[in-house]
Amino acid sequence: MAGVVRRGLKNILSQNADDVVILSSLRTPITRANKGGLKDAYPEELLAAVLKATLAANPNLDPARIQDVGIGVVLSELGGSKAGRMAMNHAGYPSSTAFYTVNRACASGLSAITSVAHSIATRMIDVGIGGGMESMTRNYGSRAIPTVLWPALRTSPVKDARDCIMPMGLTSDNVAERYGVSRAEQDEFAARSHQRAFRAQREGLFDREIVRVRTRFQERDKQGNEVGEERTITVSQDDGIRANASVEGMEKLKPAFKADGSSTAGNSSQVSDGAGATLLMRRSTATELGLASSIIGKWAGTQVAGCAPDEMGIGPTLAIPKLLDFVGLSTEEVGIWEINEAFASQAIYSLRKLGLERALSEGRVNPKGGAIALGHPLGATGARMVATLLPELERQGLQTGVVSMCIGTGMGMAGLFVRE
Repeated sequence: MAGVVRRGLKNILSQNADDVVILSSLRTPITRANKGGLKDAYPEELLAAVLKATLAANPNLDPARIQDVGIGVVLSELGGSKAGRMAMNHAGYPSSTAFYTVNRACASGLSAITSVAHSIATRMIDVGIGGGMESMTRNYGSRAIPTVLWPALRTSPVKDARDCIMPMGLTSDNVAERYGVSRAEQDEFAARSHQRAFRAQREGLFDREIVRVRTRFQERDKQGNEVGEERTITVSQDDGIRANASVEGMEKLKPAFKADGSSTAGNSSQVSDGAGATLLMRRSTATELGLASSIIGKWAGTQVAGCAPDEMGIGPTLAIPKLLDFVGLSTEEVGIWEINEAFASQAIYSLRKLGLERALSEGRVNPKGGAIALGHPLGATGARMVATLLPELERQGLQTGVVSMCIGTGMGMAGLFVRE
């Protein structure tokens, strides 16, 4: 592994036979839970769509050469493992391809991509797919808090143990209060996310990363009653982006989690449905298979760090410095930062702590918006972010990018990717 993860910008940008390279990184549209175009789709249905599209995007790759598929998922029954493997076979992959799921909450997608990269780096496999899937419409009934739990944990004398099931919105308000992030700053940040995402969507900047999904759709009224007949639709774009988002509109929203809080439905990430998949292999394997010209980037390292559960949103402030130290880069040597907008409070604090406020103003942090505008389908978010990062690196003519997010129960994760 040490030989694969290189230190220093020159070495990171060099091309070596044992690099873990990326040939495609795709995602479905991200749509609003309970309201959006994918609300009636199953998470494994979304996974099947993006896995099938991965084969279509790589027509010269025999599916039998793909040895393992790792998928991040948080909410699905049985961890999504059985339905996910069924979807993989349904999409055209042989039974010789192995399958597993990963759950590291909000970082599940990035964890899955990293796990597959590690398998390639250690020569356990040569070719694999990492990604994520989630239907929060179908599986968010408990709000991601366990309904069956050892009672001793709920009354544990260890505060951090009790705080692992604190609602995420309260952790957001904690960050705002402890680190001086104002409501006005949060509303401005949220409006900017929507404005950037709307502009990117209007200019077609998401088109290369998005896989169209043909699925069923049943309209329902506010009481949940069916309206009209079920119909078949094709979903081709994210539908949580608000074209008319403004600070003034954000200011009108009431606190969502406690009466005197500053986190609202507008300056928090959306509850969403979606899936994503990234195809990885060793560079020498790509060369052997005649696929070297299809390489679009490479994985260059990942790090994870823990923090207090009641302020889980600060995770990126710990994981990113750990990653930069691991790969021997300075902040200035990173071209684009994709930092998940779980809540505006924690995103703002993270950028402030990391010294990335100028990069935000220059359009190098979440240049096409983030989870406040696009949505946060828990298990799929990391995969979505990688799929969004790589085309943007090319568009801006930059080479290095970091994907990072906070993680429920108190963690942060960050991964480095390179465009080729």
